[in-house]
Amino acid sequence: MKFTPLLLASLSLCAAAVSHGEQTHQHGDGETLGKVEFATSCIEPAQSDFNRAVALLHSFQFSRAIEGFNAVLKQDPACAIAYWGIALSDWSNPFAPGKKEQSQLQLGRQSAEQGKALGAKTQRERDYVAAVGKLYGDFEATQQQARLLAYRDAMGEVAAKYPEDHEAQIFYALALAVAADPADKTYADRLKAGAILEKLFAEEPMHPGLSHYLIHAYDVPTLAGRALVAAQRYAAIAPDAPHALHMPSHTFTRLGYWQESIDSNIAAAAAARRQGQTAEELHASDYETYAYLQTGQDEAAGGMVTALPEIASRFNPKVQLNGAGPPAAGYFALAAIPARYALERQDWQQAEKLALSQTPFPYTDATTWFARGLGAARLGHAAVADEAATALKQIQERLSKANEPYWAQQVEIQATAVSAWSALAAGKNKEALRQMELAANMEDGTEKSAVTPGPLSPARELLGQMLLEMNRPALALAQFEATLKKEPRRFRSLYGAARAAQLSGNRALSQVYFSELLTVCAHADKPGRPEIREARQMLAKH
Repeated sequence: MKFTPLLLASLSLCAAAVSHGEQTHQHGDGETLGKVEFATSCIEPAQSDFNRAVALLHSFQFSRAIEGFNAVLKQDPACAIAYWGIALSDWSNPFAPGKKEQSQLQLGRQSAEQGKALGAKTQRERDYVAAVGKLYGDFEATQQQARLLAYRDAMGEVAAKYPEDHEAQIFYALALAVAADPADKTYADRLKAGAILEKLFAEEPMHPGLSHYLIHAYDVPTLAGRALVAAQRYAAIAPDAPHALHMPSHTFTRLGYWQESIDSNIAAAAAARRQGQTAEELHASDYETYAYLQTGQDEAAGGMVTALPEIASRFNPKVQLNGAGPPAAGYFALAAIPARYALERQDWQQAEKLALSQTPFPYTDATTWFARGLGAARLGHAAVADEAATALKQIQERLSKANEPYWAQQVEIQATAVSAWSALAAGKNKEALRQMELAANMEDGTEKSAVTPGPLSPARELLGQMLLEMNRPALALAQFEATLKKEPRRFRSLYGAARAAQLSGNRALSQVYFSELLTVCAHADKPGRPEIREARQMLAKH
């Protein structure tokens, strides 16, 4: 594996933390998961195993965490707090898209009720058990978001009641980040979570949950830079958790550190494969593919597409609890990777011909329809594009009826964008521009899910491309620059900004963007995409 300056800095920072007295947990075969100390009233011989199980939980290694908590119960059947750990693990990845499966909810409620019935020896432990029960209480009639908010508030009470309990503060901060409203552009809950975590991270630099949850709390464009230190360190804190190897790439992606993202996900995918976490392997592969495509490494990205059938053959969507990647993440990657490969390279014929599939997650199926619709529209096949837009609107309606408002809105954005480009293909320029502006405004009002490194095609980038098609380069430039603020160092927006500036007569600015594009594409294929060759030619002239 190639070590970039950022990853070398990560190792250096972690070595410094260890030299100041913090040692990571190593169990049995030298497993390294970070340092966690969760005080319990359970028998002393079980305490080490309990800490290990919590460390696994902090890195979203759910099935292994459950095994660990069950091992604790074998040693101490009266250790009621272990049922809290099992119940929270049953919830699986709290950032996973969509609603939890009924089977998961039933298991989680059973675990929480077992812990409550057994009765912990301390009030603190009973409070933890009561809090996790909020995730499952009356799940048949109560919406998931309402239960998440109830759990957040319950953990807030635990954290306030036991201010010296670092684990209570950490799990409360996680709950704040999970329940944060994606439409809240003040990021109040994310900032509150981050403040809690940053303070504790200074005190416990080898704690896996602190680095992990800082990345999640700040996983939005405006805040991503705040997570850089945590991203640089997490992989070295818990290298035996595949998700710890992948998670830094969330921050690297937000900041446009593409090679760091590639390196992280190569390691994460390999570790996930070794541990049989196929959904996590697919999730890491999606992030890796996205980074390859931003840097013009299309041959490597094509290799990821070619590898998908073999990975898919190992993917068992019936496995709900394993690593951080839930079945939805696996399905999403299987659809998104080939769609990205076509759209980022602007291979409209390939996009239009993408194979359709029907999964239990309609928003995943929407990625294929979106790519097909854009491809058809760019080829001038308005009728085919309209078919895709109609399919997307039907998926939106299904999601709305299923009480999935977030994903319904995401698919509405996709449907609107495809309708806009279909209108352009039909010569309805005014209607095309109206719909594309509507899609861009809707996307501005939300945030991407953690399941994806980024939109298949950002709406403002698509608006910029449309304005270029309409010979309005000055307006197009503003759209590309707005996209780059949210999606820094993105190939299509860098090229679009360079081209728009050139056509607007701003030669100096055009050179700035062409130069940055070549910097981003330092490892691009040779001779590479025509846009890269154009950038070299334009800079060679001046």
